[in-house]
Amino acid sequence: MPWASCYSIYIYTVQAVENSFSALNRATHSGGIRSLSREFLIRKSDFWSSIKRTYSEIMALAQTCTTLSTSFIDELLPSAQRVALLYNVSYLCLAEFPKLERMLRERAMETQILFGSSEAILLKCALTSDNLVRCLFPKLAVAVEKNEAMLAVQCLQKAKEWINDIVNEVEGLTQKYEEHCKDVATTVSDVITEKHNTEKKKEKLSKEIEAMKEGLEKYKNDQKEVTNKLGKIEQDLTTKFNELLRFDQGVFIPFREVLLLAANLHLKTEIRMLTAEKNRLRIEEWIIQKKVIYWQMKITKASIEVGSIPSPEHLPEVQAHLSKICEILLALLRFWDTVGKMLDSLNQTTFANEDMIEYLDVVKEQFLTSITEAKKVWKMFGEGCVRAKEVFSVQTKAYQFLEVNTSSLSKQAWQVAHDAVMEKLMQIEPSSTPAITDGTSEQPTDP
Repeated sequence: MPWASCYSIYIYTVQAVENSFSALNRATHSGGIRSLSREFLIRKSDFWSSIKRTYSEIMALAQTCTTLSTSFIDELLPSAQRVALLYNVSYLCLAEFPKLERMLRERAMETQILFGSSEAILLKCALTSDNLVRCLFPKLAVAVEKNEAMLAVQCLQKAKEWINDIVNEVEGLTQKYEEHCKDVATTVSDVITEKHNTEKKKEKLSKEIEAMKEGLEKYKNDQKEVTNKLGKIEQDLTTKFNELLRFDQGVFIPFREVLLLAANLHLKTEIRMLTAEKNRLRIEEWIIQKKVIYWQMKITKASIEVGSIPSPEHLPEVQAHLSKICEILLALLRFWDTVGKMLDSLNQTTFANEDMIEYLDVVKEQFLTSITEAKKVWKMFGEGCVRAKEVFSVQTKAYQFLEVNTSSLSKQAWQVAHDAVMEKLMQIEPSSTPAITDGTSEQPTDP
């Protein structure tokens, strides 16, 4: 609604009411309706305050209704699309994190339910606006034209009931959006925590495996050293046995038996000592072999455990996507907060002068003018709600990806699905928001 039109309505209302006050002043001096006019004139200053307040409300309301029908609605569709796609790609990235995947599923379903509730409430707002414009306001105008104060009061009461009903529902939905924004923010924190814990666990296991490998390498070196010692002992034993054999096969020499006995005794003592050392080394070798086998098994188990830890490489992507969802949900929260304020303003504007209804014969033209203007702003509000309802209606079908078991996808199928969603995200472009300017900065003054 043009600002100049609003100001013209105000000027017309000021002149008409001032004429009514002048007529009442003349009637007061004539003594005809002294008590009525005194009461009416006492409320004159309050009425002017109401007129000035109503003017400001009409100006703000017209701008708000224009915003609802342009920028907010233009932003809703790409925002709603982006939320669904961001949930989709995040859901894919959490295929290896069952706990986080369940949490994301809950958040996505909550968002889907909120969008469904938004659609229902916007439909109710649109129907209420249509009923007010097409049924109740015309009936109220007829009552005012015929000076039927009781009927006018009944119409205003019915309008109050309808408006308060949608006001309460919008307030309830706004609170749900606030709680949902907190839940999504909590999920973002959980993703950050899981990323930190996963990286820390991987780092810890990697360090443990490195320490195990160092220990295993030490045992292998010890085993190699023992094996070398055993080889040397085997050589020494072979040498000693050969010497002993040569004595047994040697040529006859004097005192051969004495010399052979002494040599045998010495060689057998050395062979016995070497055999004892060989047995000791074999026991040591077996102990080292068991340790090598033990640490090899432990390293293999740790490596399997590291391999079973899901890669956190996609968690930063999930964090960024969920943070963006939070931003969009906060924008939707501001939208519903704006709708709530708009309804409050509509409510105040619609019933601004209801306390003057007992003087219909005096302020009839002003009432009829205010009804006409109320019809205009309620019609604008209803049209904006219809557009927004259609947006939410489309987006409730965008969460079918929750039916897919992402953990069962092959790596190739996962990559194809991920790339397809990201391509859709890249294709979304924000709608241009037209600038809203007011046509006048004039403010009403008390004549």
